[in-house]
Amino acid sequence: MKTIAIITARGGSKRIPRKNIKEFCGQPMIAYSIKAALDSGVFDTVMVSTDDEEIADISRKCGAEVPFMRSEKTSDDHATTTDVLREVLDEYEKRGEHFETACCIYPTAPFLGGERLKEAFEKIDSSDADTLIPVVAFSYPPQRALVIEKERLVFKYPEYLDARSQDLQKHYHDAGQFYMFRTDAFLKNGDLMLGNIIPMELSELEVQDIDNETDWKLAELKYKLIRSV
Repeated sequence: MKTIAIITARGGSKRIPRKNIKEFCGQPMIAYSIKAALDSGVFDTVMVSTDDEEIADISRKCGAEVPFMRSEKTSDDHATTTDVLREVLDEYEKRGEHFETACCIYPTAPFLGGERLKEAFEKIDSSDADTLIPVVAFSYPPQRALVIEKERLVFKYPEYLDARSQDLQKHYHDAGQFYMFRTDAFLKNGDLMLGNIIPMELSELEVQDIDNETDWKLAELKYKLIRSV
């Protein structure tokens, strides 16, 4: 059974320019995702899908393959992760390579390690699931959410007004790090978020959105904290 790690790294980041290769705690951001994939030992191929020659060059130096560049169609602001993954898998098929299992890894996942990816692979491999998605619990129950209506605060879900937090069902969100999936099921379902999905729960310490400069600084502080423990 052949496996592939696909690291999606477009060059046109708007909110944090050159985010995918900006220095993060001493290394280009994408280096962490590449290292995690290589360290896991579960992938036959670790590749980067990019439209940017500088990202491609840095990725190769970090040990990843960049056998072809991303098309113009999958490089604009409207292209989805699904579009990129389909393009990569189709291109490999044209070259006579079929992968049974794939992992989409985002290039901004510095907390991701090889052991997590190995654990995820073993979990999906021993199941009948189409996809494995890492998730993290919301730190505050969404059922107790407040919204502003006509300049006044109101409970979004008044039926939970007197409910104890510990009695409310735990809600999760996508950790935004990676997706492990069976390629045939993905191509059939048409989306990673459809089909038979199993979770991998992560702690808040392992997860950080990095969408602006404040997020970046928080991520660096969190990374240094983890490394010092």
